Amino acid sequence: MKIILKIKILIKILIIISCSSHPSLAERISLNKISDYINGLTTLQADFEQINSDGSIDRGKLYIRRPGRMRLEYTAPNNALVIAGAGSVAIFDDKSKNGPTLFPLKKTPLNLLLKKNVDLSKNEMITEHTANNENTFIVAKDPKRKSQGSIKMMFSNSPVSLQGWTITNQSNQKTKIILDKLDKKTKIPLYLFNISAASKNKN
Repeated sequence: MKIILKIKILIKILIIISCSSHPSLAERISLNKISDYINGLTTLQADFEQINSDGSIDRGKLYIRRPGRMRLEYTAPNNALVIAGAGSVAIFDDKSKNGPTLFPLKKTPLNLLLKKNVDLSKNEMITEHTANNENTFIVAKDPKRKSQGSIKMMFSNSPVSLQGWTITNQSNQKTKIILDKLDKKTKIPLYLFNISAASKNKN
């Protein structure tokens, strides 16, 4: 009986060790800590790589000036431009001659990153909060606008830093953005987020 008891104890110890080393049980960055990071993010400049749903890849430069402002400048041959500013998101496509396509920022998943005061712990939009040994992931979906897709943001665990995001649209198509060469100290001029000025320049 003592031998059986020892074996049971040994099995329990092995199970505990196995679970503690499993990536899916890695320690997550708390939602409060992620919120503090986002709220403290005044400006951000980075290179980005965009992996589209069809497997094609685009590259460019990202600018963020919180709250409410983002700019994605795509390099050739794409040459597209996305600007978030003044409560709207404008998508400029070189192939279109009818001006940008406009969406209300608050109705896009990017609003979670750009809104003035972020408190993820009290946000009903967060549907997943997971981690592996290197990164923490949060998935957000507006419960009032489920048909408008979701955003999955990735943060490095140490130090806490935004690494990119994946947007899934209403057709379940995924667009992944991977950030590189992040600079949080650079000064970013406001005119970069002026949709009206960009419209005039495009025309």
